[in-house]
Amino acid sequence: MKKIVIALLVVICVLSMIISYKVYARSGEDLLNSDTTGKLIEIKEKSSKELDDYVEAYGDETYGFTAYILNKVRFFSIPLCFLGIAVGAIYQYVIGIRNMGTRYKGFFAVIAFVTILVICQVLPFIFVVVVKFGRS
Repeated sequence: MKKIVIALLVVICVLSMIISYKVYARSGEDLLNSDTTGKLIEIKEKSSKELDDYVEAYGDETYGFTAYILNKVRFFSIPLCFLGIAVGAIYQYVIGIRNMGTRYKGFFAVIAFVTILVICQVLPFIFVVVVKFGRS
């Protein structure tokens, strides 16, 4: 009796996955064909224009692409590092009250994320100084 019930549940789960996949795939195609395609093309064109601006400003495709990537890293490192610092602080001050090993892990995580944040914020500036003023 248990084997029959388990087999029936497995069949129901497989059928529900197949049906839901077909419904979501069809609605995803309709959504992709409607408004999302225009927004994706708009985002791609904006990113391409921004990359072209960097290439024009630096005079070389490699330097422009590197500056573009460093700018994106600088921009996205701020929230990610603040999130890492918050998690490290929770490990250090909340969870680490009872366990010294956890307290040290939290402390080292905070130090690591602060270091990463400083490096990600200073590296684009150093790149600009070296590329703009270092080469003639």
